[in-house]
Amino acid sequence: MPKIKKVLIANRGEIALRIIRSAKEMGIKTVAVFSEADRKSPHVFAADEAVLIGPPPSAKSYLLGNKIIKLCKQLKVDAIHPGYGFLSENAAFADNVEKAGLIFIGPSSEAIRVMGNKLAAKKAVGAYDIPMVPGTDEAITDPEYAKKLGLEIGYPILIKASAGGGGKGMRVVYNENELEENMNLAISEATSSFGDGSVFIEKYIESNKHIEVQILGDQHGKTLYLFERECSIQRRHQKVIEEAPSMVISEDLRKEIGEAAVRVAQSCNYYGAGTVEFIYENGSFYFLEMNTRLQVEHPVTELITGIDLVKEQILIAEGKPLQLNQEDVKMNGHAFEVRVYAEDPENNFLPDIGTLTSYMRPQGYGIRVDDGFEQGMTIPIYYDPMIAKLITYGATRDEARKRMIRAIDEYTITGIKTTLPFCKFVFEHEAFINGSFDTKFVEKFFDHNSLETEDETQEKIAALMAIIYYKEDVNSTNQPPTTKKANSNWKKRVSK
Repeated sequence: MPKIKKVLIANRGEIALRIIRSAKEMGIKTVAVFSEADRKSPHVFAADEAVLIGPPPSAKSYLLGNKIIKLCKQLKVDAIHPGYGFLSENAAFADNVEKAGLIFIGPSSEAIRVMGNKLAAKKAVGAYDIPMVPGTDEAITDPEYAKKLGLEIGYPILIKASAGGGGKGMRVVYNENELEENMNLAISEATSSFGDGSVFIEKYIESNKHIEVQILGDQHGKTLYLFERECSIQRRHQKVIEEAPSMVISEDLRKEIGEAAVRVAQSCNYYGAGTVEFIYENGSFYFLEMNTRLQVEHPVTELITGIDLVKEQILIAEGKPLQLNQEDVKMNGHAFEVRVYAEDPENNFLPDIGTLTSYMRPQGYGIRVDDGFEQGMTIPIYYDPMIAKLITYGATRDEARKRMIRAIDEYTITGIKTTLPFCKFVFEHEAFINGSFDTKFVEKFFDHNSLETEDETQEKIAALMAIIYYKEDVNSTNQPPTTKKANSNWKKRVSK
């Protein structure tokens, strides 16, 4: 397979920037695409070339696979990197890329197709000795049959969309009386979100942790695991905080779950970077699904292993064999990532839109910020509301945790509400510090009133400091107070 000399990034924002940077270090030319809403986005200026792809809605811009392929032909592009989201797990798009004589920087279309359907994935891994959550291995449409299965499996049960993701088409059912209504809701949501209304049933494990394993596979049959990530801090079944490694996974279990992830990859002849997700409870783990792309939280794995996953993706796409063996993959230190969303944690994490009136990133040793915005930019309503990923690294978990708290304090964002206050709440909570948290952390511990109280306290501090500066100004000049702003270390965050 020829060397990649020019790559088009079929994505936007922070992940587009992330890919561009690694590609440039490899001497590869880059092409960015952008919608009208992203005309001033940093990724547009970072690439060697940039092309307007269409109006703001994704369906008229970033999801136009055929238009993107046509652009590649015009610009003499060798390969397409889809990032995550949008076209990254679209098997038909991967097929069309290959048919056009281009390189798709990702797995085969067949692997995407198999693992993109949860029922097909369960069937594929069934012969590979992978622990599975008790449940059905076929689509369910009849509520009466579902009730029978619910009694056999035992409540609570989880109704899941076969083609689902991100918590869509998912309903927890605690008794038989709730089943039919929730099943109809799950089918309806799955149909509208994925165009596929098929659902299945699993035993719902309530007090669980969400553990995922990063894998890398080349096109010559070698597959490695790059240890696990803990992703249990979630809202609406979507991750907000991730870390690597997990403090509840022992060395023996790390090897066991890692080797299970490798077998999952082998079940579909997987190559490229991918993530195998598991449910963990009381020393046992169960296969959940496989994400056939780069994950949002990949930086924490990069920091503890020293491996650039984007560069590895590109090398694998070129057909090169992995240079590492499993024993060469070492783990050092601890890393956290928080997703900084334009959401209001005081109002059930509802999205918030507006302009970044002020935007100053934290700095210092062990801090990484992957973002796609600058001060003065407006958060578009058309896409995922994530502003940035804030990542910290330390020699120990506690060092990385304290560094994250410091970084959150330094991160100045005004003009919109963000999840930063919630993230600080998590990092200071005893359940998070001692590792006893699970995917129910928000329901168990989070009270938005604690954020309001902190905000009110800060407002009082700001008011007192304003009075002090007012008096100092008057006393020093014996004149009416000037309009000079006080220079203060205090910052009112997430204000409208």
